[in-house]
Amino acid sequence: MKPETVRQLDGYDNIIKEIEISRKYGTDFTLEKGAVEKYINRLHPQKMSLRVSKIIEETPSTRTLRLLSTDNYLPPFQAGQYITLYLEVDGIKTSRPYSISSPPNQIGYYDVTVRRVENGLVSNFLLDRVKTGDIIESSAPEGTFHYNPIIHDKTMVCLAGGSGITPIMSMLREVIECGLDRIIYLFYGSNNTDDIIFHEELSRLSEQFDNINYIPVIENPSKNYTGKCGFITADLISETLGEFSDKSFFLCGPQAMYDFCLPEVEKLGIPKRKIKKEIPGTPLNIWEYPGWPSDVKKDDVFTVKISGTKSIQASAGESLLVALEKNGLVIPTLCRSGECSTCRIKLVSGKVFQPQDTPVRKSDRQFGYIHSCVSYPLEDLEVLL
Repeated sequence: MKPETVRQLDGYDNIIKEIEISRKYGTDFTLEKGAVEKYINRLHPQKMSLRVSKIIEETPSTRTLRLLSTDNYLPPFQAGQYITLYLEVDGIKTSRPYSISSPPNQIGYYDVTVRRVENGLVSNFLLDRVKTGDIIESSAPEGTFHYNPIIHDKTMVCLAGGSGITPIMSMLREVIECGLDRIIYLFYGSNNTDDIIFHEELSRLSEQFDNINYIPVIENPSKNYTGKCGFITADLISETLGEFSDKSFFLCGPQAMYDFCLPEVEKLGIPKRKIKKEIPGTPLNIWEYPGWPSDVKKDDVFTVKISGTKSIQASAGESLLVALEKNGLVIPTLCRSGECSTCRIKLVSGKVFQPQDTPVRKSDRQFGYIHSCVSYPLEDLEVLL
């Protein structure tokens, strides 16, 4: 608005007088300039520098990395949140989110528990090549998978699969260490008895504390195993818990676990508002998802033109984010699962496949923005970073 127009507004002269009086008699905050910004950056830093202080062997496929801040300060977090590690692996700058498995009352370090993924670029790097003393850059704690005492019931029913135990472990440890008035039933599905993460600790806590109930469910049990076998079914949950009206459900694990367990939970009549799900991660076989066009094969290669820069080649079976990283183009990332929208880019032309439940904002859809971490090329594209 032009200055001469502003001066014609009703009350303009009175406002000018009030400003003059405030400058004469008001408090001078010049010395505090920037203090609020500094405080916010301390609680929510853009990046953190972390040092690996300890590597803990959990199972044959899993290790915990204990991470200390290089400046002796770690921002607070809520049990269930994650940090994103930013790494360079074999010349590729990339990132991966990992849930914090230590409790939030432990302010000296973050624990992230890493399970090996078959052909996993980052998991293999963290498990085989990272050593104590190494420095890793990370994001601040992020994520919405956490307990809210206003919304959720006192009794938590947690369904975990594989490495999905890590955020729930942080919640459970907080309940124990802080003496919270909360009850936890943990159904933990694992493929076999030799690779159950935190099994000994969970068994011990379940025996020591009446409010902790640990129910491991093994798909392929050993001969001497006497616990629950198979899958986490509605019948198993029902016979263990009985009443459900005063309980909130928390689910975390691979996509296959959600595909099986969510229908089982729905059989129990649990309302959706009482079911909290962690984002499952990037789909492994996106070409098997509903809606994938039959005429596009996973190995089909398309040209992606980057507006104002260059063109790259991208496979239909890998996300645009991965293709960009492999070609040295690094964009901001956090969850890498289609939820946070940090990695969004503008689709100028062409078609991509995104899972139906990808939470793209209405405004982003209107103006052609996509989440690159869960967008897969179906033809030649042009994008704007």
